[in-house]
Amino acid sequence: MKLPRIKIGRPQRLAALLLLLFFAECLWVVHHQQLSQQDYRYAECGREMWERPSPLAGYFTTCGNLNGNGTFAYRVAGLPLTVQRLMMLGADKLRKPENRLYTEGTLHGSTWEARHELFSVKYLLHLPFIFFAAWLGGGLWWVSRRLFGNEGGFFALGLYCFCPAVLRYSVTPNNDVLAMWGLYGLVYAAMGVAHAMQGPRRKWRPRIVLLTVALGLTAAAHLLAAMIGFVVAIILMMYLAERRRSYVMQIMVFSAVGALAILFAFYAFRPAPFSYVFTGGGARFWFAWEGARRFFLDLANGPIAVATLVAILLYATVRRCRYFGNTAPLIMVLLLFPLVTTQTVSHPWLWALPFLFTFVGGVFADALETRQRRMFLVLTGGILLTQAMLCLALLPEIAR
Repeated sequence: MKLPRIKIGRPQRLAALLLLLFFAECLWVVHHQQLSQQDYRYAECGREMWERPSPLAGYFTTCGNLNGNGTFAYRVAGLPLTVQRLMMLGADKLRKPENRLYTEGTLHGSTWEARHELFSVKYLLHLPFIFFAAWLGGGLWWVSRRLFGNEGGFFALGLYCFCPAVLRYSVTPNNDVLAMWGLYGLVYAAMGVAHAMQGPRRKWRPRIVLLTVALGLTAAAHLLAAMIGFVVAIILMMYLAERRRSYVMQIMVFSAVGALAILFAFYAFRPAPFSYVFTGGGARFWFAWEGARRFFLDLANGPIAVATLVAILLYATVRRCRYFGNTAPLIMVLLLFPLVTTQTVSHPWLWALPFLFTFVGGVFADALETRQRRMFLVLTGGILLTQAMLCLALLPEIAR
């Protein structure tokens, strides 16, 4: 397999600048945050997963069965602290026995007990989630630019980088931002597999592996997101594969088996806690518009709401806006926004936001190619500028 040639031009540099602004916003918030009880819980449970899983029968950590949450966020939160602790203990063993610092110290205890010996705990705990959120922003720009061109890609990325909801969930340990990252990648990886199926089989394998990894990591973050992504992937691949539809179910069965293996690995290959995936009810859901209503009625999201309303009106009235590239993310938005989980505390409406920004970016990119380009150019710039100002003004509130 030949790796794609990476070309860094002006669009890539501008996208990197937007992502750096997003990263700077997140760092500012983290700098002004105080570690909370939830932060310590994610850190402690994650460290136990990496260092010493609970010996209690049927449980993976002393946190119990994690209230139905996926293990991905706990491992992401605990890994940097575990690595730092092991490096400090390893360096300590290089000293003479009489000069060792951590022989019986609190570094062998909980994160709370070792907080004065570990350094930069707050940043180590939050930076991985910021990294995944920035990674999703890069993927959103790449997908939108490939589908709609530079203007659609930058508009979608701009809305993402200055969305207070995305920022708020990017600076705290949680599974929702990881489920959002995984589900978006899973859906568009499935489309990539379907398109690759039109070509030689040697191009199928790396994309199928990518699809399998995306499905497994999404399941490790949230089982409901993985189930939705799995069903949507089958439908999209059946639609796009055309003459190769007979291979779709084989590919998806292979991906499902591989994803289960990845999920089993997240439970350290221990059958007892792994069985909770099937009995815990983490994928139970119902329908309610409360999350979507709160998002769109929040004044901080006013420009995004205006852009969404304009995009829906254009999609409904302008024929050139109604094609697969715009329809697929719109379907995902309509599917995810009304979902609420009944067994776990999670926010499926957050998973819909990357698809919403992709849809809005695509419709506005089409509008910018019409005779009313100047008017929509002014509207696009005004929406982005207003949203950026509102987001920056809300940073102190998000940090509290």
